[in-house]
Amino acid sequence: MAFLHIKNVKISGLAAGVPSTVVDNADLIPENSKYSIDDFVENTGIRSKHFSKVLTTSDLCFNAAERLISDLKWNKNDIGAIVFVSQNPDYLRPATACILQARLKLNKECAAYDIVFGCSGWVYGLCSLSSLMQSGDIKKALLMVGDAKEDHHDLLAGHAGTVTALEYQENNNGMYFHLGTNGDGWNAICIPDGGSRNPFSLRSLESIEIDGHKRCRLNSIMKGMDVFSFGISIAPKSIKSLADHFSFDYQAADYLVLHQANKKMNELIVKKLNFDPLKVPSSMYEFGNTSSSSIPLTIISQLKGKIESRKVKFVCCGFGVGLSWGTVAFAADGIKLSQLVLVDDEQIDEKYIYKI
Repeated sequence: MAFLHIKNVKISGLAAGVPSTVVDNADLIPENSKYSIDDFVENTGIRSKHFSKVLTTSDLCFNAAERLISDLKWNKNDIGAIVFVSQNPDYLRPATACILQARLKLNKECAAYDIVFGCSGWVYGLCSLSSLMQSGDIKKALLMVGDAKEDHHDLLAGHAGTVTALEYQENNNGMYFHLGTNGDGWNAICIPDGGSRNPFSLRSLESIEIDGHKRCRLNSIMKGMDVFSFGISIAPKSIKSLADHFSFDYQAADYLVLHQANKKMNELIVKKLNFDPLKVPSSMYEFGNTSSSSIPLTIISQLKGKIESRKVKFVCCGFGVGLSWGTVAFAADGIKLSQLVLVDDEQIDEKYIYKI
């Protein structure tokens, strides 16, 4: 059973970067569609999203990191590790974390690595990086998480990059984790082509119609009902299992923050948990499903100005691609939430674009 209690590490701050361009889903729904924008919003909770054709996940994370480092007044030489979690790296190789180490001008003694994960990625990244830090040899570190996809016709997916600042603190109670995987559902959310199993070919670009939408084999293809059933089943179980294993009352948390996949899905999860809906913030109306960045983005966009001056108990759960899930419980005391960073398309460093 993947239950972990990682001590001596705290979350010092959070920041997020999103493209400055906003896309209204009303402009993307075909005129002959059987669904109206009102029907779509009622069912999904998503009205708009931030989108860019040129910005990568690392561009969004870089700008968010610069803001957070400045707000925390950290010395960049003190940052001993960065972890980048995304399904959309800059390149197949090298690891995007290596590029971010250079862009941020961090110490060359800084450890840097990528984790390829989707909806549960923030929790998995948090677990991986805090595990690395709990001995105290690394005092400060950055977790960079997000996704920026090219297909703006995807009505659900938005672009975002988030940064979580972690700090070693002796005797801090740290974080409690429950992680799990059901790889039998690997094809419930999948990009079929572009990897080693199905390398890119001309067939990869051929248009296919799925649920009334044009896609290709380089786009993410989802079995919606399978994912829905998985989410409403596994999230409540994981949260209850974590609370039972470590003997705490999850209903005593100040906030429950769920992956922002679907409004009705999250409403059912909250109902199963008998949790107060007023303590469950949501950001999907404005930002859509931002994959692994959705939990920290929700905290930043919905709770800034409300929690920074007090101790707050969180329970957070991410679930989706893999199929995988992760739940974390932690207390934040005096956490720094940076102002949301709007990133323009021009904010790209040409130095990190490979040219032949």
